[in-house]
Order: sequence, then structure tokens, then C-alpha cells
Amino acid sequence: MNLIDEAKKQIESLLNTAYDSAAARGTLPAGCALRGTVEIPKDVVFGDYASSAAMAAARDMRMAPRKIAQALVDGLDLNGTFFESVSIAGAGFINFRLGPRWYGDVIAAVEREGRSYGACDIGCGEKVMVEFVSANPTGPMHMGNARGGVLGDTLANVLKLAGYDTWKEFYVNDAGNQVHKFAVSIYARAMQEKVGEENFAFPEDGYHGEDIRDLARAFLQEHPEFPEGRDEAAWEDRMARFGLDRNIPKMKSDLLKYGIEYDQWFLESSLHESGYVAETVELLAKNGWTYEKDGALWLKTADLLRKKYIAEGKTPEEAEKLDLKDDVLRRANGFYTYFAADIAYHRNKIEERGFSKVINVWGADHHGHVARLQAAVDGLGLEGSKRIVIVLMQLVNLLQDGQPVRMSKRTGKAIALNDLLDEISVDAARYYFNNRAATSPLDFDLDLAVRQDSENPVYYVQYAHARICTLLGLLAGDGHTVKPASQIRFELLADETEKALVKQISSFPEEIKLAARDYDPSRINRYLMELAARFHRFYNACRIRDAEEDLLDARLKLAASVRAVLENGLAVLGVTAPEKM
Repeated sequence: MNLIDEAKKQIESLLNTAYDSAAARGTLPAGCALRGTVEIPKDVVFGDYASSAAMAAARDMRMAPRKIAQALVDGLDLNGTFFESVSIAGAGFINFRLGPRWYGDVIAAVEREGRSYGACDIGCGEKVMVEFVSANPTGPMHMGNARGGVLGDTLANVLKLAGYDTWKEFYVNDAGNQVHKFAVSIYARAMQEKVGEENFAFPEDGYHGEDIRDLARAFLQEHPEFPEGRDEAAWEDRMARFGLDRNIPKMKSDLLKYGIEYDQWFLESSLHESGYVAETVELLAKNGWTYEKDGALWLKTADLLRKKYIAEGKTPEEAEKLDLKDDVLRRANGFYTYFAADIAYHRNKIEERGFSKVINVWGADHHGHVARLQAAVDGLGLEGSKRIVIVLMQLVNLLQDGQPVRMSKRTGKAIALNDLLDEISVDAARYYFNNRAATSPLDFDLDLAVRQDSENPVYYVQYAHARICTLLGLLAGDGHTVKPASQIRFELLADETEKALVKQISSFPEEIKLAARDYDPSRINRYLMELAARFHRFYNACRIRDAEEDLLDARLKLAASVRAVLENGLAVLGVTAPEKM
């Protein structure tokens, strides 16, 4: 239950009832509608919620806002509501102050909903896919994949909690030019192992990583007869499959270690082998969006983009001035491009598997590809501009001793996900990579990530959880157990730190809703930091262990509720909630 929404709805209902009463008495003119908004003011000195209904009605009623506000307040009956008082401020704001019932209902909701507390139903069961990481299986995953993995996984968790039917997918690029380059690179290294590096040239555009040498050596151990008995192309095909059969399981195990498990690993090759890519291109041609030039088949990307931009509000003249270019779908040699396969893949997501929205987490360097893909799927009649959502992720700067780190000390290579998890915990990695919105570059401080003090945000949040667990254990030893909400006197929670803490608990469902709406799971990190901070302030300001019995029970229940919400929030991030630290 979202008690913030419930409070706002109750205010709207109270004001409408008060208006009907005032109109019946002749205090306010009849036949008008109350509008305005109900907001939580930044400064709660006058109240916890503020309505602008009186000011919004001033024009229709032809009365001063404060006079309207007074007439409404005079007709309010707060008995049995969330509110204990109401006042008028400024130009006519109507301010409501929360009473014990609301605070008690928040704690009761945490108790009643348990691990589901925070959930909402804005998704209404809508079927959505989150595709993330989808790194080429031609080498180890790097730091960008590490960030994308956390962003995608956490976003999917948020969407699920927000009521969406969520599916996690990894798109394996096991076909096309990059796999051919992968095979050529392994072949070249295998030849060099056989005849010496000086006697066989390595392709300039090949993959130069040490992992390619390792794959070549492993292949030779299984095939000492190489290069006899087959032509070069046949050996390359075998080497591509050999490399993929080792790299893809390694990617799966690395991501599993990272706490990420997919519903499906979808192979690009399956789209080609089934003829789905060719069929998709034929559909684009049938819809009039292709043409042939220089032996290749081209997509009228520029025309599709103009149509898209005009639909989004640009004038035809503005759209015409953009530097728009067409794309090749099928090369002169008969091979389909990666773009053609990507269009087919998104058609598969929407048309074949019925996802109403498909969300991709991409690196910021893919920015220019976003509108082109959406427009191409528009060309299939599948509303790509509405149904394809791209979360663009900025770069990660890894720091140690205040200096950028680009190479692994252990391997001397670019830092891979596996290298990182050798240095820091999975909890720290997952928390840090989600600590900023995807649109912001991220500085990842390795020294800070391993510190065990309040400067380390994941430690700070986990410590709050462990501190409460310790407190609950100590009080249980004294014979004080956490009582049901129905037995708690919530009016005793009168200290401002107690009220602030309950308000923070109440906002967790709202944060889930907003994180899902904005595709920004980093909101949960900020929420948990504030919840931990408010708990520490409460703990330092309010005696618990030696308080009077009823007050002890109320404060103990409050602490136990914070613990439950911290656990729920950390679970969304894929971070553990330790009981001891």
C-alpha cells in the first residue's frame, strides 16, 4: 500500500465533501469543480501535505483564494482520518498535518505486506523485456558490461515490483562479421603457434587480446593435426564454434557470480538459420521501405526517420535539414548486416513473443543507433518508436589512490568483470554500479568500495540493517519481542526523528513507482541511504532499551519496520542484508 497516495486521495475527498457542504450552505458558489494539486511541501513547518485547491478555484468562483480556503476548512471533518489538524497559509494553501493513525497504518502495512512491501501495480501485468549486457562473445566482459549488468538487472527487479510481467534476456551475437573476425583471429594465432609469429601475419583488425592466444592453444591441444586435412574456411568455422562454446559458458558463470541470471540467452544465429532475418527484410521491402543500389539492398532509413520526427512534433522543414542517411540491409555478397538482424530481433520480441515494451540497456556510444532502430521497426508497422525504450549508459571511470585505473595489475590487460570481482565484493560492485543514474558518468573508487565505515555507502546501509538486528537480539534477550502493530500505541511516536523515519518508510512504494516510471533504479540507492541516515538519527536521539514499556514497544516496532524495508530495498539491488558486521 502506498500511504502517500492514500493520504493525497483522502485530502481530495475531504475537500470535495467540504466544498459540497459549503455550496449547500451558500458559502461557496455551486457548480464549480475543485482542482489544484496535493503536494508534500519541502518545509513541513506548516503541515505534511499542502493543497492548492483554493487558489485553483479562485477564477471560477470569483473569490479570493484565502476566503475559499477558509470556507473549505470550516466544512472539514477530520474525525477518523489520517489528519489531526488543518491550517491556511500564504495565498491560500490548505495545509494538513498527519495524525497517529497514518503513522500506525504505515507500520501496519510493512507488517502485513512483508517482503512485498514497496510493490505497486502501475504495470498492470504488462509484459516487458529488459535486454542488457549482450556483450559480444568474442572476449571477456569489461567494466561497461559490469555497469550495464547491474543497471539492467536492477531495473528488471524494479519493474517486477511495480507490477510488470518482466523478462530478462541476453542477446548473443554469435553470427556476423564479429564472429568471422573472431575465427580469423584464432586461426592466425594457431598458425603462429605452429610456424612462428614471424612467419604468419596477424590481421590488423583482428582481436589482439591474450584470450585469443589461449583459445588457439586450447584448440591445438584438441586438434594437433591442424592445419592438415581441411581448408582455411573449414578450420575457421570449427574455431569459431570452439571459441563460442568456451566463451559463452564463461560469460554465464561470470554473470551468475555477479548475481545475474537471465530468463533466456537468445542466439542471433537462430534468426539467420530460421530465415527470420530474410523474412523481416522482405516485409520491409513489401511495405515499400527498401531499394537496391550497387548490388546491395538498402533501407530507406532517412525517410523513416523523417516520418518519425514529424510524428514527434518536428516540422517537415526541420526534419529535412537533418543529416539523415540510409542503411544497408543486405550486402552485395548476399550477407545480411547486423542492423538487419537487430531489426528482426526486435520484431521477434514484439510480434512473435508479444512484449508490449522492450527495454534495452546500451552504452552511450550507441546513441546514433536508437532512432534508426525505432524507425525501422516503425516501418514494420510495430510502433517501434513507442515500444522500444533505450536506456543509454555513460562510461565508468575506475579510480584507485585517486588515479584512473585502466589495466589489471594481475593480468596487465583491460579490467574485466572477473578481475573486478577478485578485488571487491559482489555487494559493493552491484551497489556502486547502480549508485548514479545511467545518464551520468560514474566514478568507481576501488579504495572507497572496500572501506568499512560510513564513507562507504553500501557499508553504511548494510550497517544500519545489522545494527537493528543486533538491537532486536539484545532486546529479545531482555524479554522484549516485537509486538503486532495492533498492540502498539503509535501516538507515543511524537519525536520529530521518529516521524521523519516513518515518513521515509512510507515513501518506499512511491520510490519504486518513480524508479519504474523513469527507468532509473538508482533512486533506490538514494532512498536506502536516506532511510539509513534517518534511522541512525532516530537511534541516537531516542532511547529504546531503557524507555518505558509502551514507548519501548513502539520504538522497537519502528526499528523492526526499518529493518524489513532495508532488506526489501537491498533485495531490489541484488545486495545482501547482513545481520552482523
